[in-house]
Amino acid sequence: METTKKSEAKELGALLLDVGVSLLSSGASCSRIRITMRRFAAAYDYQAHVSIAPKSISLTLNDEADTPLFNGMLSTPAQGVNFKTISGISRLSWDTVENGLSIQEVKDELQKLLNLPHYPRLVILLFVSLAGSAFCFSFGGKPIELLITFGATFCGLFTRQEAVKKKFNPYICVFFGSLVASLFAGAFIKAGLNINFEHAFATSVLFLIPGVPLINSFTDLIDGNILNGLVRGINALMFAMAIAFGLLLAMLIYNLK
Repeated sequence: METTKKSEAKELGALLLDVGVSLLSSGASCSRIRITMRRFAAAYDYQAHVSIAPKSISLTLNDEADTPLFNGMLSTPAQGVNFKTISGISRLSWDTVENGLSIQEVKDELQKLLNLPHYPRLVILLFVSLAGSAFCFSFGGKPIELLITFGATFCGLFTRQEAVKKKFNPYICVFFGSLVASLFAGAFIKAGLNINFEHAFATSVLFLIPGVPLINSFTDLIDGNILNGLVRGINALMFAMAIAFGLLLAMLIYNLK
């Protein structure tokens, strides 16, 4: 019986580490990761003690008598933002609690969730560009500025995606995206047309703003996850600096003031 319990704890522990790393690599906050992992563990009558580092997760599983049955750690190779994965794992955890899914069933569902296809690249480019145009409109941009912002965002995001494919440093990828987007928008200002393109130039790089890391940094600090909050905050600051350097270089190239 004890051997069976340890075997189950080992299987569950490996699953929970996969869940935690999937959430961490998808941009979930520390509190969400911890709550979700504990919910899964509680569904099988275990207590989960979770320690979250900036790029890894450590887990200890105890039984009802508070006896440690599993210890493990798993690192994440990369981090990004995937709300589909975050919401899907959250729904899966509640489904496990309410319907009593077996560990193997949770494994299968998690694998299906992680293997879901992304949106087509062209769809992402078009809709992110439309969002950039909407920001320009919100700041008072005119129709011609909306078109320029659309084109600048499209080219900037395309450049960033290509840089990611070439496995450049993430900050360099953001720098390239910012530079190309601002060069596209700044070209119309440099052309000397008698139209104000400042709204288009200012909003052409908004698609690069690290909103999720900034929000997670704040929530982690509020929840007491000081190390992770600081790391995510500094990471967001580095992305902001990469955006600023891209804009600055474009302004120097065009001699804009």
